[in-house]
Amino acid sequence: MVDRDDVRRAYDEITATYATERAATQDEAETAALESLFDALPSGCRLLDAGCGQGTPALEYAVAPSNGTECEPALAVGLDLSRGQLETATGLVPDAALCQGEMTRLPFAADTFDAVTALYSLIHVPADDHPAAIESFARVLRPGGRLLLTEGWAEWTGSNPDWLETGTEMRWSIAGAAATRDQLESAGFELVDEGEFRDALADEEDARFPFFHARLAE
Repeated sequence: MVDRDDVRRAYDEITATYATERAATQDEAETAALESLFDALPSGCRLLDAGCGQGTPALEYAVAPSNGTECEPALAVGLDLSRGQLETATGLVPDAALCQGEMTRLPFAADTFDAVTALYSLIHVPADDHPAAIESFARVLRPGGRLLLTEGWAEWTGSNPDWLETGTEMRWSIAGAAATRDQLESAGFELVDEGEFRDALADEEDARFPFFHARLAE
């Protein structure tokens, strides 16, 4: 069973290591997926990065003046459980607004955002709560808004007692790709694209995680 407080404490403990490792391992497919997402958004769009961590890649891409897209976010917001991660994000993406909170209970009004990203973050939420998180994404998105999230291929819950060789235990809870597709559909999303990212921080060598780019029905 994944406990949110355990995950929060773990990310607080490994803040510096995680920021360094994540920045060094961004996959080209992530950049391509972000480009596709922003190409679909209107000028002056509003982005929420749910589980933003240290701010990369989504927030960093959103506020970059040379991101190559026509969308210039009027507001880029990062939300994370970990205070340590948010403090790091403050330095890496100072133009983003940051807040501490849970993605199953997003502290934002309905129809606030044009896009939500949740990269390598939903997998730390208890699998039974994944539908609530996806429904929360749908609530804060405007009709026609976009969602880009990653999951795991198969259902799995587990931990690593020495993640990234830090001596800190990290926990995951993965619903699986098939269940995630069903949850997206139930929340009113239609799939626009899907593929996979390579995650060098995973325990398995050459591990790949599915991503889903979805559009909220109007």
